[in-house]
Amino acid sequence: MPIYDPAHPGEILGEDILKELNMSITATAEKLGISRKTLSSIVNGYAPITAETAIKLENVFGKPNAEHWLRMQMTYDLLHARQKLAA
Repeated sequence: MPIYDPAHPGEILGEDILKELNMSITATAEKLGISRKTLSSIVNGYAPITAETAIKLENVFGKPNAEHWLRMQMTYDLLHARQKLAA
């Protein structure tokens, strides 16, 4: 089993993009057309980045693209599923 534990893509969104651009959860949620609660859940690692959200992120921020967000989410989900099944 891999030793590394990838960050939830929402954490990357919050730490690497929103902080860098000095954007609030509320303002970003408005730009994305999603609720503040939904974006907060994603950024705090409680909700996944869905395909629809990935496309919205791509449209608002450009890079990384939707496929990149979904690959990060898949990697995160697979590792946690493997850990759960191994327990």
